[in-house]
Amino acid sequence: MYSILLSAGWPIWPLLIISILGLAIAIERCWYLRQIHIFPKNCLETAFTLTNQMLSSKGGSAVSDLQVAELAQLSPASPLLACTLKEKLSGSSAESALEELQATAQSTWLKLDRYLGALATIATIAPLLGLFGTVVGMIEIFGSQGAINGAVGSPQQLAHGISVALYNTAFGLLIAIPALAAWRGLRAMANQRQRECEEFTRQIFKKLYPTDNAK
Repeated sequence: MYSILLSAGWPIWPLLIISILGLAIAIERCWYLRQIHIFPKNCLETAFTLTNQMLSSKGGSAVSDLQVAELAQLSPASPLLACTLKEKLSGSSAESALEELQATAQSTWLKLDRYLGALATIATIAPLLGLFGTVVGMIEIFGSQGAINGAVGSPQQLAHGISVALYNTAFGLLIAIPALAAWRGLRAMANQRQRECEEFTRQIFKKLYPTDNAK
């Protein structure tokens, strides 16, 4: 493998760097976007238990600010689940609670989408870097001193230029195709987690503000 990298010339090193970055992003996002990480076992149970306790007690006195704060620390999605409880506990109207929910949702979506833009960028620029390496290889072939003078160039130099051109093209595609597939898959996972967050939050909001939802 090391000999291949040497044969590919210096343009291969930027491709190697972005391939490592892309792999790291894909692994981190696969771990982060797991359903068990976004919605741990006790997260939804705690959220709906506190919601039912709040409904069963007058003014939500059975639920404390500390319990809601602890819920908000359970997972990346739990601040969104705890937001409606917090607003209801403070006596906010449905309109105020909805505005706060929208602001909290934006920060939650940013967490879910983190690094996906970088992965898409890697999938886009990898073929371009491969093409750049190809051009460098062709320059080495046709820009040699022998080619300029009209003489036959060195076979070693010709072989090296061809290897630089082909290796960089191949590596660029080899990086771009998995990166694009990973981005599409992770984008779908992030959208699925977002829909789940919206649905669970909607259920809690509907329970705590039934009259406002009926209007």
